[in-house]
Amino acid sequence: MPADLQAILKIEVPVSVQIASRSMPVGDVLNLAPGAIIELPKHAEEELEILVSNKPVGLGRAVKVGENFGIRVTFVGDVRDRIAALGGADDGVGSRPVPAMAG
Repeated sequence: MPADLQAILKIEVPVSVQIASRSMPVGDVLNLAPGAIIELPKHAEEELEILVSNKPVGLGRAVKVGENFGIRVTFVGDVRDRIAALGGADDGVGSRPVPAMAG
């Protein structure tokens, strides 16, 4: 494998898992305090979205790894979508929704 390709494959990128999201009135946001609970529109057993550079690339289920959270990958999108997510450009490529998330 060429050295430049090896170097590229070692670059670290932000990977995150989104539990859920929702909109809230500004007044409710301003009234947030420790102990408040924000209900999310997602069942606790549903798959979670895996994001690379804030772009969806797959799905998984939350697991416990020692004392930490982890995610067991259950679906990975097309390799082109993963490459597009790595680029960070919002050119429409890689903007297709993950199939299980489409709706």
